[in-house]
Amino acid sequence: MKKVSAYAPASIGNVSLGFDVLGAALEPIDGTSLGDEVIVEQATSFSLTVSGPFAHKLPADPDSNIVTRCYHYFCDALALNGKKVPVVAMTLNKKLPIGSGLGSSASSIVAAFHALNAYSDNVFDEDTLLAMMGELEGQISGSIHYDNVAPCYQGGMTLMTGATSPITVKLPVIKDWFWVACYSGISVSTAAAREILPKEIPVATALTFGRQLGVFVHALHAGDADMAASVMQDVIAEPYRKSLLPGFDEARTFSMENGALAFGISGSGPTVFAVCNDEAQAHQIAQWLDANYIQNDDGFSHVCRIPAQGAVAK
Repeated sequence: MKKVSAYAPASIGNVSLGFDVLGAALEPIDGTSLGDEVIVEQATSFSLTVSGPFAHKLPADPDSNIVTRCYHYFCDALALNGKKVPVVAMTLNKKLPIGSGLGSSASSIVAAFHALNAYSDNVFDEDTLLAMMGELEGQISGSIHYDNVAPCYQGGMTLMTGATSPITVKLPVIKDWFWVACYSGISVSTAAAREILPKEIPVATALTFGRQLGVFVHALHAGDADMAASVMQDVIAEPYRKSLLPGFDEARTFSMENGALAFGISGSGPTVFAVCNDEAQAHQIAQWLDANYIQNDDGFSHVCRIPAQGAVAK
């Protein structure tokens, strides 16, 4: 019987200075699997089984699960293109916490579409599949944005173009950087985190945002780590969203005083990230965050790199 599994990694949306247009994939350096897995196999009728450490946080009704919606969306796209629609059983291994700021919904969506596409002999190209992923992500968050689904699917650090093709471009990464990601254990709704933001921003803020993003992209291409780190401040969302994150200011202060080059909110939070160029300092910051930022037993932290590879199907 035909069977395909796909893994899709966690991701950092925004990366502080790139609200809705910049994202990066994450891979713990200790080999921990930080992402969701979806298995697709031949069946006589569709079904979805959910397992994993955060399965109990999802709706009990499979029809309400985003993976089921991915299947129906994928089948509709196949039918529109005159392709045979597969009947499959799907399994979601939910390893990422919901509302964590680690691209949890994006990971499930990317793994589902990637597995379905591989099962269907890769009928859709990368941009077409990425557009599907963005559409389904938008159904959850309230607007289509690619800062989680793109790096999760493609790997690396991705910049959204605003065009239909290519939807993203990959940016160079600073290979010496370690990314400490700490999930506090609480949940922050992406829709709620967007609602807290102002509907308009001052011209001065817009100019700062554009300057920072331009300098950051230039610095990555030039391999100038100091310049890249110097502009990694969030002037759009963090001033408002940090009120949703208990202990954020203290975590930032400790990290920046103990070797971090930059510190920010991953996506909508509550996960925070610190950028370091020294592995020992990265582990020290992770240990402090474990002891002081985590709110309950669901929380965790990992020292990560940005992997070149995103979703993998086999």
